[in-house]
Amino acid sequence: MKYIVVGHQAVSDAEFAELALGTPTELWLGVDGESEMEGAARLDAARDILADPEYGSLPDDLIRLAARVIDENPGLFDVVPLVRPARRRIARRGVAA
Repeated sequence: MKYIVVGHQAVSDAEFAELALGTPTELWLGVDGESEMEGAARLDAARDILADPEYGSLPDDLIRLAARVIDENPGLFDVVPLVRPARRRIARRGVAA
């Protein structure tokens, strides 16, 4: 599938989200292996962006994007109960005296 956002071609879903929102998705979601300090700095930067009048509609854009993802992937939040395996019973044999 080919996505074009504001004249730029996105080659992946993540790149599409970044072009549509104007920020990288990692800013909002974090990255694997991120330290607590890195996460705090990332969230601080995200707060600064949200406070910028230029990005005033960003929270609404994020909500619309999330709603679209949920709408296009109806099974995304399907919960399947996990079957707990039966406990193994250890047979105890009497001890002869």
